[in-house]
Amino acid sequence: MALPRVGYLGPAGTFSEEALLAGVLADSVEPWPLQSIYDTVAALRRGEVEWAIVPIENSLDGSISVTLDLLAGDDGDVEIVGESLLAVSHSLIAAEPLALQEIDTVISHPQVPGQCALFLRRELPHARILPASSTAEAVRAVAEAKARTQAALGTRLAAQIYGATVIREAVEDRADNQTRFVWLARRGEGEERSQAPPPLRAGTGVLHKTSLVFWGPGAERPGWLVRCLQQFASRDINLTKIESRPRRERLGHYMFFADLSGRLEQEPVADAVAGLRAVCEEVRVLGSYPAAEELGEPARAAAPR
Repeated sequence: MALPRVGYLGPAGTFSEEALLAGVLADSVEPWPLQSIYDTVAALRRGEVEWAIVPIENSLDGSISVTLDLLAGDDGDVEIVGESLLAVSHSLIAAEPLALQEIDTVISHPQVPGQCALFLRRELPHARILPASSTAEAVRAVAEAKARTQAALGTRLAAQIYGATVIREAVEDRADNQTRFVWLARRGEGEERSQAPPPLRAGTGVLHKTSLVFWGPGAERPGWLVRCLQQFASRDINLTKIESRPRRERLGHYMFFADLSGRLEQEPVADAVAGLRAVCEEVRVLGSYPAAEELGEPARAAAPR
């Protein structure tokens, strides 16, 4: 019997794959690498994968804007059903051993250089930074090019997979660097899930989060955001995150993402969401799900494709 597929930002060896393998029960799913976060969510929407796991924020570099924009998209046909916290450590990787002064180009996912800014400024100020679709793709490209002037920022796992050499480990700015990933599923009729939740490892489920996105014409008036937030404060609901993103309309039009403690089914949370709808043009529940615990070192479930 075929295992259910989980889409992730590939190729093999990305932090997304590490979060996937560390987060699920052994041999319970088939990791399915895709070329981008957009492709990962699109594959879920088309039913090509049962679930998807995508990064949503990093403790050093902030939110992953493409993930937020996809979750707030017009379709509203996917929902967050779980989350994972992965301890993230970046390595400087090359095709073969070389000195730092030989490196003139560093390749990585666009989110990563900001997490390694101190190392890049101090040790590689002369190097140009080029983007790749993922950290693993950067490592694979460097390994295949075999250019002595190129290096990648990526995972030790990717270096092992693609036969590359780790030049320097732990080049991130802080040792407590973490990335938060969310597990996505297709949303069924009436905001019901269309399939069982992903087979996540035991240890989560005690605490829950609910994620929302909201906006409204009142945002141009003084006090509108305060009235929105008062819906939670008056019911003693803790907001664990709030941030704005442009709505891609006129300048100054924003949507607001919020994570809050509690289940949507709990009366205070349900009442707060109802109160929010009364003062907003649009309120979307992106998911109500078990809160994460930090993930350990993943085991390789299968040979990389």
